[in-house]
Amino acid sequence: MESTLQAFDYFFSVIKKLRAPEGCPWDKEQTPLSMRSDLVEEVFEAVEAISQEDYTHAKEELGDVLLNSVMIAYMYQQSGHFTLSQVLTDVAEKLVRRHPHVFKDSEGSTEMQGNVTTSAQVLTQWDAIKQNVEGRKTDSILDEVPIGFPPLLKATKLQKKAAKKGFDWNSVDDVEAKVKEEFEEVKEAAESLKKTILKSPENTKKPFTEGASNALNMAQLALEEEIGDLLFAVVNLARHHRVDPVQALCRTNEKFIKRFKFVEQEMERSKIPMDREHLEQMDAFWDKAKENGC
Repeated sequence: MESTLQAFDYFFSVIKKLRAPEGCPWDKEQTPLSMRSDLVEEVFEAVEAISQEDYTHAKEELGDVLLNSVMIAYMYQQSGHFTLSQVLTDVAEKLVRRHPHVFKDSEGSTEMQGNVTTSAQVLTQWDAIKQNVEGRKTDSILDEVPIGFPPLLKATKLQKKAAKKGFDWNSVDDVEAKVKEEFEEVKEAAESLKKTILKSPENTKKPFTEGASNALNMAQLALEEEIGDLLFAVVNLARHHRVDPVQALCRTNEKFIKRFKFVEQEMERSKIPMDREHLEQMDAFWDKAKENGC
């Protein structure tokens, strides 16, 4: 069996060949910017394989993540910005620096506060090293959350950062109460929107379209805000239950896809149109999909 070093050398030689003048036309055309979506897609596919505990698929998808990462790093090497070896060395040095409880000569040892025996202590120490050793201080701890994160992931990260500063609910019961409170406010905003629509014929237009009244638009924005607050509260509930809301929603999406496809197939097999007039039949097939383990 070849060593990891030999395998990586072979892997990197293939990437260099693809990007060489005599290499692949598609690979030669790519840039770090053009590869962004590919990198994100491969990460999601790897996460899905890991969640399904599909080891063969996980091996393949992790390889694709590595391929995209190394390919992009090599592009920067070709353009003279930095080398792949610098990327690898920098991340290894960062790991050493941020784990002084493991690497005793680490420059991050100045931020050690006694024995580090828990994950919470590791994370606190990690942040201290980032700020005081690496000079990554920001005006707010929330500035550490990337602007471009998807909203659900961003909400999760914002809450985790705030919790590190002690700004958090005391118990799950408190969070559950907040979810109920926000749900009631959603219902109130929805009722207010309904009343606004009934007040004037012009309010029957779609919000934010040409001719829609300011009152309609404001009522719609108010409902949007309250639903956002509800979602944020649910993310908090998931976090307090140690559930990753992103992964939880991904699993529910996949479950919905499987069950809905089953409904589509059964409705087609039964020659029943899929419309609101046949919702009862669709519900019956949905229940059947659940019984079948979909």
